[in-house]
Amino acid sequence: MRFPRARPRSLAGQLFAWQVVLVAAVVAGCAFFAYVSGRGQAEETAERQVRAVALSVAGSPSVREAIRSEDPSAALQPYAERVRKDTGIAFITIMSPDRVRWTHPDAGRIGETFLGHTARALRGETFSETYTGTLGPSIRVVTPVRDDGRITGLVSAGITVDRVSSQVRAQLGALGLAAGAALALGGLGTYVINARLRRHTHGMNAAELSRLHDYHEATLHAVREGLLMLDGQRRIALVNDAGRELLGLAPGSVGRRVADLDLPAPLTGALLASEERVDEVHLTADRVIVVNTRPVVGGERRGTVVTLRDHTELQALSGELDSERGFTRALRSQAHEAANRLHTVVSLIELGRADEAVGFATAELELAQALTDRVVGAVAEPVLAALLLGKAAQANERGVELVLAEDSLIDDGALPATLPARDLVTILGNLIDNAVDAVTGAQEAAVPARRGRVTVTALAGEGELLLRVADNGAGVDPADAAEVFRRGWTTNGAGRGLGLALVRQAAHRGGGTVTLDQGPDRGAEFTVRLPLGGDGGAPAPAGAGRARKEGVS
Repeated sequence: MRFPRARPRSLAGQLFAWQVVLVAAVVAGCAFFAYVSGRGQAEETAERQVRAVALSVAGSPSVREAIRSEDPSAALQPYAERVRKDTGIAFITIMSPDRVRWTHPDAGRIGETFLGHTARALRGETFSETYTGTLGPSIRVVTPVRDDGRITGLVSAGITVDRVSSQVRAQLGALGLAAGAALALGGLGTYVINARLRRHTHGMNAAELSRLHDYHEATLHAVREGLLMLDGQRRIALVNDAGRELLGLAPGSVGRRVADLDLPAPLTGALLASEERVDEVHLTADRVIVVNTRPVVGGERRGTVVTLRDHTELQALSGELDSERGFTRALRSQAHEAANRLHTVVSLIELGRADEAVGFATAELELAQALTDRVVGAVAEPVLAALLLGKAAQANERGVELVLAEDSLIDDGALPATLPARDLVTILGNLIDNAVDAVTGAQEAAVPARRGRVTVTALAGEGELLLRVADNGAGVDPADAAEVFRRGWTTNGAGRGLGLALVRQAAHRGGGTVTLDQGPDRGAEFTVRLPLGGDGGAPAPAGAGRARKEGVS
């Protein structure tokens, strides 16, 4: 029968076990050191005590006088016992130089030979030793008694080792209580710290945390959406590669405040918002991004998780799709008009007016061909030429005249491959649409007799591409000149206002600029300048394009 393998102990549990062992070892080591130190101090104290007593007794005049008497024990025994009891030591032995005892705590041993060493004392030294005598092991001091320069006797004072050990044991009890309290306090503190660690690590062990970190790093680099995590102080706590690219952040951005990142104000406001944001579209200098934010509830501080999706390509495709729809509507209208003209030609033939029918059909063909020839002759770039023809048809359907300026000229090959055709469509298409909308609005609100007019200039020369779109509409209030390129600014109702922001973004990607001025007809005039690099379209000779192009209407 196979038993399930036990799950490894959590990281907090392992740390708790190690910390308990460490605290116990430290406390035990400190207790042992305190015991050894205390015992040494007790022995040293005992030695100083008995040395002082021995020297005091040996230096007493009454002791010297009693030694000179016929019976030294009769005077010395009571004196020695009185001093011994007063000082609390184990024994005071006064003896003759040949080691015969004159005093002893056990009176029956008076007259016996002293057990211990006396040679050094006989030489005039005072020394200490630990020796086993009649009272057991003792710490003793032996010193000579001098009388007129002669050694007439010896004094040995001592304290038993058992008494020193009992004093140390008494101290050891208090030391044990202190060590136990330290161990309990250390264990409690360790438990509290590890309980907190267990909550933060969710009970995972070291291997699980390591694996989680590896998956975390792999996920951050694999996810193509931008991921941004902000802490409670709105500083970047984490950002993946895609998020750094979408926001244009430097590699060392972690730890910086969002307010210091030099992002557009609406985007900064969305990142700093305390409430949840869902699928908000924002613009950076180069991209259109969709922002979702969600506050983090829990932990020590409140933070925010932000996801970022690149919407640039989708927005460009959406703009192209809108243009295609506009072209479709224009073609449908032209097809309807062509059918009406064909019916007119057929009717003229049926009425027997063949010459008038041929003249009418020829005039229509010449007008359509002239329109195509003028655009293609001025703009050799096929994408821009097709865009101008389509926009001209759309404008004509709405009753607006689209005019190609006489000095427009883009030769074949003038535009470098580094300038994407999609950006050119975004710039020129949005500017023309914006101008047509402005002219149409002005016609509906003001003088109906004045026909709307949009003038387009496309010129490649002097190392740059110049695209200018001017209209004869109501123009833009100078107070709004700085705001027209901001996302959401519009005069055409809700749900609009992204086109000019995309124009500025596309111009920025190409390293160019876009400006707003008042046109010659007092309407708005937008000018985009894009560097071509290298020769990028040499200047056209004066009047080179005038012989073959005129206004497109």
